[in-house]
Amino acid sequence: MTATSPSSAQPAPPRLVRTRAELAAARAELPGPLAVVMTMGALHAGHASLVEAARERAASVVVTIFLNPLQFGAGADLARYPRTLDADLELLGRVGADVVFAPSPDVVYPDGDPAVRVSSGQLGTVLEGASRPGHFDGVLTVVAKLMHLVRPDVALFGQKDAQQLLLVRRMVRDLDLGVEVVAVPTVRDDDGLALSSRNAHLSPLDREVALVLSRALRAGEAAAPEGASAVRRAARDVLVGEPLARVDYLALVDPDTLDDVPEHFRGPALLAVAAKVGPTRLIDNLPLVVGAAR
Repeated sequence: MTATSPSSAQPAPPRLVRTRAELAAARAELPGPLAVVMTMGALHAGHASLVEAARERAASVVVTIFLNPLQFGAGADLARYPRTLDADLELLGRVGADVVFAPSPDVVYPDGDPAVRVSSGQLGTVLEGASRPGHFDGVLTVVAKLMHLVRPDVALFGQKDAQQLLLVRRMVRDLDLGVEVVAVPTVRDDDGLALSSRNAHLSPLDREVALVLSRALRAGEAAAPEGASAVRRAARDVLVGEPLARVDYLALVDPDTLDDVPEHFRGPALLAVAAKVGPTRLIDNLPLVVGAAR
């Protein structure tokens, strides 16, 4: 019999817990500091990068997998969202997650639909919030609950969901939750498309069309030294060249207030875009510096 070398050994799967009591027991055994990565499942390399970044910052990593009904509208998005727990656990084992908390809705919301929720305020009514009313109230409510349940020292979120990241940071600061919030850069495929669980719904043609989002962002970034108007114009020119992408918004905003930047603005900004490609709504963004010298 040939002994298995350490290098060929399979990584240990993370400990799967589903109840509050199981989470508390697992949490008590983990050395600190503790990092959390919150997901809705259907994990991909972007989520893996969050866990890898968490491993660099903390001794232990908890990943939550919870398809939060509060952040979905009345449409079919919740029903269409892919559920791939076995594959998710395999991926998380490879990147070193210690515990996976995958509760059912009745565990997170034991009294049913919560009567009290976290309000996202004015910041939650623009961009994504304008298209999806109430979405960010649902996001912040579940993030706050999961932070209380997991009790992490640090929480990692992807830059791709820039508005969500900003709102979580504001909530943590405004409500004194005592958790460090860390942004992790957007992960993209080789063709530039930002990784998203929604990409699974794209047909081959839809995927080709979807590339216009990242092309528009790059065009805007290239024009950034010329000013805000040039950024908007360059990105818009790319988008109008792809009629199959039904653009919801293209915005150049202050990254802290989400206010549109004025024409003569100079400094850090966020170029954000949302569009529907086939039946799938996609978002993307790029931080840039407007008016900087080449």
